[in-house]
Amino acid sequence: MSIDVAISADRNVIKKQAENILKYEYITIEIQWILNVKVKVMPVITGATGTITRRYRLYLNNIAGKYEIKELQKPAILRTAHKLQKVLM
Repeated sequence: MSIDVAISADRNVIKKQAENILKYEYITIEIQWILNVKVKVMPVITGATGTITRRYRLYLNNIAGKYEIKELQKPAILRTAHKLQKVLM
């Protein structure tokens, strides 16, 4: 399993998710062929203000452990607020 975590602009969340799946397609095929294992790409993309895609929950459910969406959204929102504060002051 390959997990890619990214924070994107809210309007680009779906686009970024598709980009990450395509970006890792070749390496996924190579790993499957060389190691003879099943590999799945899990793009966990959060928008700058906490926006998520419809498939976000599906990807999180496939990752071992228990994660709450709000716990994963919080760092993105706090970082965005920090950057805005620096710009506006």
